[in-house]
Amino acid sequence: MLKPAMFLNYVRSILFYLVVLLSALTWAPVVYTGLMFPIHRRDVMSRMWATFVINAAKYVCGIHYRIEGLDKLPQKNAIIYSKHQSAWEVLMFKKDFPPVNTFILKQELLRLPIIGWGMHAFKPIAINRGDARKALKQVISQGIDRLNEGLWVLIFPEGTRVDPGKTCKYQPGGAMLAKQSGYSLVPVALNSGLCWPRNSILKCPGTVTIRIGDEIAPGDKTVRELNDLAKQQIEAMMDDISRSDTSDRVRDSATDTHFSS
Repeated sequence: MLKPAMFLNYVRSILFYLVVLLSALTWAPVVYTGLMFPIHRRDVMSRMWATFVINAAKYVCGIHYRIEGLDKLPQKNAIIYSKHQSAWEVLMFKKDFPPVNTFILKQELLRLPIIGWGMHAFKPIAINRGDARKALKQVISQGIDRLNEGLWVLIFPEGTRVDPGKTCKYQPGGAMLAKQSGYSLVPVALNSGLCWPRNSILKCPGTVTIRIGDEIAPGDKTVRELNDLAKQQIEAMMDDISRSDTSDRVRDSATDTHFSS
């Protein structure tokens, strides 16, 4: 039998999805109309919807967040090299990171009704994961084009959502893009999976931490060196965020015990 708090989380999660669905149906005509405009104008429209959904997650599900290190973002557009634990951060990047940004995604997502169709608005790099060689070439060629247009390119180097506390192999595509384009990598760590577990309808209240690392300019570094440097930064930040989360939970537990006594 579900505890009352867990039952409430499920109710809030279902309500959140209903709000998002209704907003998507309402906002879809606006986004499709925006396809006629330059990408910078389209971006304003997509950022407005991302802001709405992030705020809905906050007020309906209790998902708050903090971003640390925004001052570390370079003045020039770059490649955001981030951990990926949920769909939440895709919206957060669109809402809070520099305009205009685009990202790499699997082709199938563009065929999703309403939301998938709207993804066309920000010129994503849609790859076929079944053909790794072709996908890599596409990431490099289209990534360079997007960067030269002034867009920020968002890459999840592990290639998929990864549960909190786990890590996967960092694919070299983003590092190759940095090397061949001359644009920097910006490592980002986050723990959104604690509040927004993958493959689950459940959304849990809490505070997501997003931490931005130090810019990594390609310079004379090799692709492997770039990838390794980014991975080291991201995983070190993940460990630090995890320790902070543990300390916060212990402190909250001690406070609860103190007041209950």
